[in-house]
Amino acid sequence: MKIMTHYKYKLLSCLVAVGFAFSACEKQLDLDPYASVEESKAFQTSADVEAALVGAYSRVGDDNVLGGDMGVYSELLGNDEQIGWSGTYQGLTQMYNKAIPVNNDFVEDTWKEAYEAINVCNNVLAAIDKVSEGKRDNVEGQAKFLRGIVYFEMVRLYAKAWNDGNPAENDGVPLVLTPTREVSEELKVNRSKVSEVYTQIISDLTDAESKMWDKIDNGFYANRTAAAALLARVYLQKGDYANAADAANRAIESNENSLMETYAEAFPVNYDNTNALVANTDEDIFAMQVTLNTGYNDFNTFFSLFGRGDIYINPEYYENYEAADDRLSVFALNNYEYTSKFDMVYGNVHIIRLAEMYLVRAEANFRAGTAVGAKPLDDINTIRVRALLEPLTGAQLNLDAILLERYHELSFEGHRLHDVKRLEGSVGSFPWNSPKLVLPIPEREIKINPGLTQNEGY
Repeated sequence: MKIMTHYKYKLLSCLVAVGFAFSACEKQLDLDPYASVEESKAFQTSADVEAALVGAYSRVGDDNVLGGDMGVYSELLGNDEQIGWSGTYQGLTQMYNKAIPVNNDFVEDTWKEAYEAINVCNNVLAAIDKVSEGKRDNVEGQAKFLRGIVYFEMVRLYAKAWNDGNPAENDGVPLVLTPTREVSEELKVNRSKVSEVYTQIISDLTDAESKMWDKIDNGFYANRTAAAALLARVYLQKGDYANAADAANRAIESNENSLMETYAEAFPVNYDNTNALVANTDEDIFAMQVTLNTGYNDFNTFFSLFGRGDIYINPEYYENYEAADDRLSVFALNNYEYTSKFDMVYGNVHIIRLAEMYLVRAEANFRAGTAVGAKPLDDINTIRVRALLEPLTGAQLNLDAILLERYHELSFEGHRLHDVKRLEGSVGSFPWNSPKLVLPIPEREIKINPGLTQNEGY
């Protein structure tokens, strides 16, 4: 799939995302001849729908969605003196300062691009009966996996956290589950409750896990393990530890992935050619593919000296590391001011790594007092030994130790804000449930759809 051009990705997306997708696609190509293509003509064969699924992956991998920006927002909003910001993008400066206006351009673009991606998924699902029988379940599972992951990121960024008040009463994001073809349809869709969005996410991912293939021999598509891993992340965010442990265990026990020998190898860098293409590692359960022709990795754009280098690491970040921790090796750059995790310009965006699943299983089992798949101590020591640290003893294992390993292992990969919220911590002077740590509903969307409610504090 990596040989496909950016032109073809954009064309496929425009053909199937009639409605949300037109405005973005017209910036790339003159697609007026395709604007009036009827659905019955656009999806005549299995190949048509499979091509639309490729378009869905392209949309989800857009830099404003899972191509890096959603993770960067989490790190900027969740920053408690771990990082500094020297960039000139006003929209990201506003996030770093927790002073976001309702017309923030990054907030607007991510909302628009996310719903374009969802709409392509909905088009695939609406035409699933066109897919050949041998592929139908897998294509359906792929589309539901993508829709589920986008909704999960959206509800975590644009709505109150699951544990902030009553999720059955708090407004989430609009649930759009059928293709949007006309503006009038878009206007009718208002915000679903946080609990309703989570229910839909879990439903999509559960279906995806049951339908997707176990193994797909390219790095482009997700597989059954990815659905289980994402479910583990969702359940952990909800505080549903029994289901989190079970799902993480399924992802680990699938044996589709393995930890890289060293921490740095999970983030391969070729300093002889930082523009080279990089395949997924064995540790990548799911990654968004980035190439010269298909997009950007905005972790590279903002965190790397080979990008803009707008985000730098503050010395305070290193205070609670053990001296022997091999994970420090990815910071041994420019006096530790930058991380080398994202130095490949076209490096894939690591969405879910196997290491996270060991950490989820350890935390969930510890909290629940269970040992699904392994004891928490064994899982934590699996992570520590890979980092060249001495294993912990049973007496040393507690929740703080587990969370510290998570903090070090997943640093700057987009988890920061969401962990602060589920653990009910703080970001500087802001408590975990401060309205300043929730993105506003874009002003543009409320003008189009007056039924949308705005978030508290905006």
